[in-house]
Amino acid sequence: MLFLPPGVARLTRIHGAYVSEEEVKRVTSFLREQMKPEYDTSIAAEISAEEEVEEVEGDKDEKYEEAVELVLQTGQASISMVQRKLRVGYNRAARMIEAMENQGIVGPSDGVRPREVLRRGERF
Repeated sequence: MLFLPPGVARLTRIHGAYVSEEEVKRVTSFLREQMKPEYDTSIAAEISAEEEVEEVEGDKDEKYEEAVELVLQTGQASISMVQRKLRVGYNRAARMIEAMENQGIVGPSDGVRPREVLRRGERF
């Protein structure tokens, strides 16, 4: 198979075995029959505790003002741009963009296109 990775000008030849959907179902069914899974509940507890802390901090994001300045300067508002430029995760960037929408800085989501910036050139 020829593969063109994003940001690379050359095609790369890659190889892999073809595994049909039937075979995947057969193997996973076999594995399920062998033994019941043993989940480590402490991992889920840690994740939910982190999410609760993030929800409490909510609007107090220290990079929010920086994100607003970025959006106003560039005239573009997308979650992926905020992620890349500020080096934050998807959820954090999405919360910042949603807060900007609530404050009337950017317009509503329009599918995959960047949101419209409603306050161009203004200071936050």
